[in-house]
Amino acid sequence: MGATGSFPIDLVLFGMVAVFLVLRLRGILGRRTGFERPPVAQQPALGPTANGPVIEGRAEPVPTGKPAILPDPASPVGQALVAIRTIDRGFDPGVFLMGAEKAFRLIVGSFASGDRAALRRLLADDTYAAFDGAITARTALGHVQTSDVQDIEQLAIESAELHGGSAVITVRIVSDQISLTRDKDGHIVVGAEAVTEITDLWTFERDLRQQDPTWRLVAARSA
Repeated sequence: MGATGSFPIDLVLFGMVAVFLVLRLRGILGRRTGFERPPVAQQPALGPTANGPVIEGRAEPVPTGKPAILPDPASPVGQALVAIRTIDRGFDPGVFLMGAEKAFRLIVGSFASGDRAALRRLLADDTYAAFDGAITARTALGHVQTSDVQDIEQLAIESAELHGGSAVITVRIVSDQISLTRDKDGHIVVGAEAVTEITDLWTFERDLRQQDPTWRLVAARSA
């Protein structure tokens, strides 16, 4: 920093970097779809199973109370899912969506709490780098984020592709969340204390030729 009275350009540059990372993560974690609801009693979130990775092709289905939306087997997306099953005989689209919901809840919560270990095993390298950078910037600013997935309104397979032995599936997730960020003085700087409907498109990928059954998040955007 220069002499007394000079403009703190280093703080301005740091602030610009922090704003960029926050905006990037808002794109990854979704956006509001135009309405908010009053706060409601907190519902218990589904957590990871005790038997390993959260999103597995062979996980046992867990009822969510919301019907999963699966594509017509005769459609291009349905045929891609059939092709995936020819390589992985244990693959089931309905069970996959159950795992996607668990992964969604865990990733959103882990980002808010800064749990890098949980994020590392569920995210591809580039996606993890974006989350890691945003957590670092948020911590440096003294900000604290709270994200609570109250309910999942819709789970639907939007697209599916098979590239060699690698499967890529995109899921539309419509969720009700309370998500906000407070500064070091406790003031809300992003979000609100209200239930907000958020729509995301999350893309998961897995190499079906590998023994590891984990589907990792490779891309995410707001719908």
